Amino acid sequence: MRVALQPAYILHSRAYRDSSALLEVFTAEHGRISLVARGARRKGRGGTPGARLQPFTPLLLSFSGRSELKALGASETVGRPRVLHAQRLFSGMYLNELLMRLLHRHDPHPRLFACYDATLDALAGIEPVDDVLRQFEFNLLGELGYGFSLDLDGLTGEALCPECWYYYHPDWGLVRDDAATGPSPRAFCGADLLAMAAGGFGGPARATAKRLLRLVLSMHLGDSPLHSRELFRSGGAAERSAAGPERAG
Repeated sequence: MRVALQPAYILHSRAYRDSSALLEVFTAEHGRISLVARGARRKGRGGTPGARLQPFTPLLLSFSGRSELKALGASETVGRPRVLHAQRLFSGMYLNELLMRLLHRHDPHPRLFACYDATLDALAGIEPVDDVLRQFEFNLLGELGYGFSLDLDGLTGEALCPECWYYYHPDWGLVRDDAATGPSPRAFCGADLLAMAAGGFGGPARATAKRLLRLVLSMHLGDSPLHSRELFRSGGAAERSAAGPERAG
């Protein structure tokens, strides 16, 4: 198998043997793959050969091999790397960890690849981080076959009622909860859900979107915690501490 100049992003890398690196890569047409970049960490007069193999940098990669672990050939950058700082950096790491945990190897998702590319652009801009992440999470669930309607009752097929409350069922999606009288970890306001269905993952629906998508993702991620989420929390706490008592909180 030989693939030439495939659009790709590095999701994760680690040292391998004396001077090589093992890469987890998300490609446009071949999905998630594992590559060995031989000599990528070998130092020379011009720096290390693998210096361009960094997360959030759009790449063209060539690779070959018959085994699960392919060999990296040529690599080229095809755009400027997204420069992410603070919360936006942790958010980018969170996206990569989600893809690492939820994507099966060699399962192509070209629309998800395009969504990931656009999401990195948004993180490098000025859009609210939470809103960007919720939109990606919802698109990710849909691409993986776990999607659900935000404006229809999954059990009855009826349109959601703005004044009603709903819970999430893994087989049916959102289902009306006549016993709920207010927000809870598993009760979601119909008005917020309808706002999300219209593309509004921020504003008044922001808290609902975060609770709902975290609940649904947890059902597919299992019990192992996300390392990037812990980094996000510790980084946010450090920023609040540095802000001082007047700005913190």
